[in-house]
Parts: sequence; C-alpha cells; structure tokens
Amino acid sequence: EVQLVESGGGSVQAGGSLRLSCTGSGFILDSSDMGWYRQGPGNACDLVSAIVSDGSTYYADSVKGRFAISRDNAKNTVYLQMNSLNPEDTAVYYCAADNTGFPVVDGVCKADYRGQGTQVTVSS
Repeated sequence: EVQLVESGGGSVQAGGSLRLSCTGSGFILDSSDMGWYRQGPGNACDLVSAIVSDGSTYYADSVKGRFAISRDNAKNTVYLQMNSLNPEDTAVYYCAADNTGFPVVDGVCKADYRGQGTQVTVSS
C-alpha cells in the first residue's frame, strides 16, 4: 500500500520559513514524480512545486524564488523549503506522487497518490 506522510507544517509570521517533509512507503520514490499541492480556504487546489525522476523541477509563479523542492531518495523523502512566507501561502499542503503531470480537475487535485496534508498558516 502506498502511503505519503507529511510533516513540518505550522504557524509562522510573514517573512518566516518552514520546511515540509514527505516520507513515502510502499513504493520507490526515485522512480516517481513527486510534488506538493496546496489548497487554501475556499480556493481550488493548486500545484505548488514538483520534482520529476530526472531531477527537473517545477514551481508555480507565485512561489518561484521563495520555495525549493528537493528529494532524498535514500530516505524516500521529498522536501519543500518555504522562505519569505506571506499570508497568501496559508493553505493545507499535500504531498503527492504522480506520473501523469499532477492533474487538477475542476479545482480538485487528482494525483495518483496524495498524503493527508499539513496545515501552513502565515500571519501578517
């Protein structure tokens, strides 16, 4: 059974940093594309960042230059370093494993596998 478990969320003030971690089990992480979605209150699900099996990365325009995704295949873990956080980053962040481009359909994240999510709250 594939499982993804996120950690590292919390509450910070604007300008602060957090690092999210996602540890996978039941599959080999380095053969999967990994990503992070987020869904804020009343908002659709958005793909924030992804790292594919060859190491290429994707970032949403809203987080470019502030967030960094990385992976440690030996630990079956993917990370999302989030810097210069602002209140608009407040959301539940979901780790995802997917090999079809991390689809979002009608505002719903449709990755093959997704974790339970971790809350990130940024206060002004």
